[in-house]
Amino acid sequence: MKWVECPRDSWQGFGRFIPTEEKVRYLQRLLQAGFQSLDLTSFVSPRWVPQHADAEAVLAAMPAPEGHEYLAIIGNLKGLERARQAPHLTTVGYPFAISETFQRKNLNLGIEESWPVLEQLISEAEGLRFVVYLSMAFGNPYGDAWEPGLTAEFVERMRRLPGLSGVVLADTYGVASAWTIAQTLRAVTQSGGLDEKLGLHLHSRPENTLEKVEVALRAGVRWLEGALGGIGGCPFAGDELVGNLATEQVLPYLARQGEQLRIDLYRLPELSSQALLLRTRYA
Repeated sequence: MKWVECPRDSWQGFGRFIPTEEKVRYLQRLLQAGFQSLDLTSFVSPRWVPQHADAEAVLAAMPAPEGHEYLAIIGNLKGLERARQAPHLTTVGYPFAISETFQRKNLNLGIEESWPVLEQLISEAEGLRFVVYLSMAFGNPYGDAWEPGLTAEFVERMRRLPGLSGVVLADTYGVASAWTIAQTLRAVTQSGGLDEKLGLHLHSRPENTLEKVEVALRAGVRWLEGALGGIGGCPFAGDELVGNLATEQVLPYLARQGEQLRIDLYRLPELSSQALLLRTRYA
């Protein structure tokens, strides 16, 4: 089971800038606790995400990956160029929305315009793993067309792109139910099957988290993402309790299901407290 810890997602909406050294200390604690995959920064314009204006400095201060995965989000070719020059980075993630409205809001491109851009980015990633985050994979707030088969069509088309390392279905809207997740994964399975290259980045209220994880496991998903404290998540949900899957809630559940994790579960309460303290100081 692959677990991607997402401090980048947790921090990007904070109103005050977290000093680089504090970010690095926190990230190093995650490594010490056994986390293997970290979504830790983004190479986008500081005007849009000022919290990650120090992306290069954060990566430079991190230890060499040595088997770990360090992921950063990019939004265009300029972001990819910065990522290629950054030390220690192993993976880039690119958001690609099923919703036409959100794709234009987020990347200033329509869906059909975005396919050749995506192909160019993958071809120029040069040694970096390339992951697509399929935004609005479980619906959208704009009235744009959506149903499980549409998500499956996008996944199937992306799987045909040479050089793509993985596709993550992202519940950007924050309202995917266990039933919606099950139906979408069933459509993906019927279209081309599930494998280790397909992940889920879900948002949830705490009381609904484990039922969603259970559905994912039953479908055969082997890649999940979340954040300590459940921090971060969906600005569209209109519910402050809808956040990332809480690591301290999900990982013990996975262990009880027999999943082999290399993360020190006894450190999760301490790490969750540190994550929440950063939110108190800087959100």
